[in-house]
Amino acid sequence: MNKSRKNSDTSLTSALPKKNSGAASTKASPIRILIAEDHTVVRDGLVAIIRQEEDLEIVAEAGDGRQAVNLWKQQRPDIALMDLQMPGLDGVSAIYEIRAINPDARIIVLTTFDGDEDIYRGMRAGAKSYLLKDVRRQELFQCIREVHQGKIFIPPAIAAKLAERLPGEDLSPRESEVLRLLAEGRPNKLIGTAMSITEVTVKSHVQAIFKKLNVLSRTEAIAVATRKGLLHPVLDDPSASLPEK
Repeated sequence: MNKSRKNSDTSLTSALPKKNSGAASTKASPIRILIAEDHTVVRDGLVAIIRQEEDLEIVAEAGDGRQAVNLWKQQRPDIALMDLQMPGLDGVSAIYEIRAINPDARIIVLTTFDGDEDIYRGMRAGAKSYLLKDVRRQELFQCIREVHQGKIFIPPAIAAKLAERLPGEDLSPRESEVLRLLAEGRPNKLIGTAMSITEVTVKSHVQAIFKKLNVLSRTEAIAVATRKGLLHPVLDDPSASLPEK
């Protein structure tokens, strides 16, 4: 074995530790967890590390948002770990549906997306925490336990991004569509054709987008929108958080 791993950190990507009793040394019932993650290898990795903790129990695994909602109804877990980008029904929509059933549902977003808007949407939907998939395993365990106790768990880096999210930035559905087409490089005329609106109306939407994003050009608008999570150039990389053997 490579001795350089001896002092490695405790991130999700580090080697699996021995079974740990965690924070709960008593015989209390374990915290029942549902994992919603569409990438099988990432989901399997999460299951493997969480099962190392005696006070944590996986009761359900979902590969998409719709399945997550259905399994939540069946199992009523104490905690749900929810990815944002999933087929069928995305994570934010799944959170809304679950909280419509039980407003006290305790849901933790676990994703690769760290844009201001992603964080804002997740927390606005009712998530109790927002974690990135490079989170250290001990921080993940701490988060699960604290959220189970009814607390809100927001890491400092996420809190800072959330604070940067200024009020009044919300784009209308039309503006969001115009922004998406701008990002594809389409001129106003082709945007108007695609949306069945006039070129003048497109220009009006573009100006509204510039004002809300506090930018002066299309290039700047696309850059800011991507940083804030209003545009997603790629989906989650399933190799982003693979546990090492």
